[in-house]
Amino acid sequence: MGATIATFRSPGGIHPAYHKDLAAEQAIREMPLPSALIVSMSQHLGKPAIPTVKKGDSVLRGQVIGSPAGFISAAVHAPTSGTVKLVAATPTASGPRADAITIDPDGEDTWIDGITPCPDWRQLEKADIVNRIAAGGISGMGGAGFPTHVKVSPPPETLIDTLILNGAECEPYLTADYRLMLEHAAQIWEGALIIARALDAHTIRVAIEDNKPAAIAAMQAAIPAEAGDAAVVALKTEYPQGAEKQQIFAVTGRTVPAGGLPLSVGVVVENVGTTLAVWDAVVNGRPLTERVTTVTGGSIVQPANVRARLGTTYADLVAFCGGTTGPVAKIISGGPMMGFAQADTSVATTKTTSGLLLLGPDAVHAYESQPCVSCGRCVGVCPMNLMPNELSQFLEAEDYEAAEAYNVMDCMECGCCAFECPAHRPLVQHMRRGKAQVMLNRRKQ
Repeated sequence: MGATIATFRSPGGIHPAYHKDLAAEQAIREMPLPSALIVSMSQHLGKPAIPTVKKGDSVLRGQVIGSPAGFISAAVHAPTSGTVKLVAATPTASGPRADAITIDPDGEDTWIDGITPCPDWRQLEKADIVNRIAAGGISGMGGAGFPTHVKVSPPPETLIDTLILNGAECEPYLTADYRLMLEHAAQIWEGALIIARALDAHTIRVAIEDNKPAAIAAMQAAIPAEAGDAAVVALKTEYPQGAEKQQIFAVTGRTVPAGGLPLSVGVVVENVGTTLAVWDAVVNGRPLTERVTTVTGGSIVQPANVRARLGTTYADLVAFCGGTTGPVAKIISGGPMMGFAQADTSVATTKTTSGLLLLGPDAVHAYESQPCVSCGRCVGVCPMNLMPNELSQFLEAEDYEAAEAYNVMDCMECGCCAFECPAHRPLVQHMRRGKAQVMLNRRKQ
């Protein structure tokens, strides 16, 4: 089946400058082992993993060094062989501190015994596929890091008929997923077949924005004959086309209800990078110990898409890309719309580190927040049909009941409202704070 042209138009959205040309044509580069790896136990949505090693222990690549702390959690594995130097709480890219294990590599990069490939995965039971995904510590690599074994094991009464592979990569600057689709299309498709088998899904769609024609062509050319009802869907280029609920509507016309999950409309969405990791875990038996990250921005000497071990510090990534061209005014983990500003480059990469962005003074502007002017522009671009203007004022007044009534929990923090706001109000920060407080209030009830 060929590329699908007809798609459904999602509400809201914006068209920021994309700046993907900085790294889009840079093939994935393999980064050598750094002198130390700082491996966080909080690399996924849900409870952080529990450290299973202590200072002085020897570890091997692929060894479990963090065990899942419940169903919605994920295992963490040693990215290389070496010695545990430290187990201590360290800052994460999003701010909170979490336990992390610092490993001094021994340079041998020796895998743990017991890695069991399964090229004939078609003979596996669905439960065996889910178990191999869980054992591999796979979690979402394009968003919040939801544990993948949870996504691919819905309740027995829930029918999933459609699997969508998210290749939109709508965040400006980021090109890691684009390169994966160009360089690993066949493996991504096999990963999709594996996930579809686990879900009993009979329809597979790969959703890619139409500003990536090379990726569309590569993924279309690699569709396996056994895939059945499979196609590449060319989405209109618009941020945030990569958001899960928006993508489901654009591809299928189905609307996920407020407060609902994609499985309620029979759909599961997986990032293409996550799907590649599933392939590696199931077919090769290898847990997730590395990922591709886009290191880019006007302050980077050699913007690149770098395959680096989890736990590589941002400083080491920058050094591998030639360092900086001059003063750096802003460091962002992730993309400019949904990423987190960093004070320095001491934080380390995790399973969710899609990008590292360094911007110079010419690309960063300081504004003073002003009162809302009631222009309504934020309402017009909100892809969730919320009223950010009203919500922000409720939250400034600490009226969390009103904010909850106005569906603040449906906010996905995409940043469209702040991008459009002529008063330069910190709308996303208001939403994040408000959502956290609503969750806290719910737990107290």
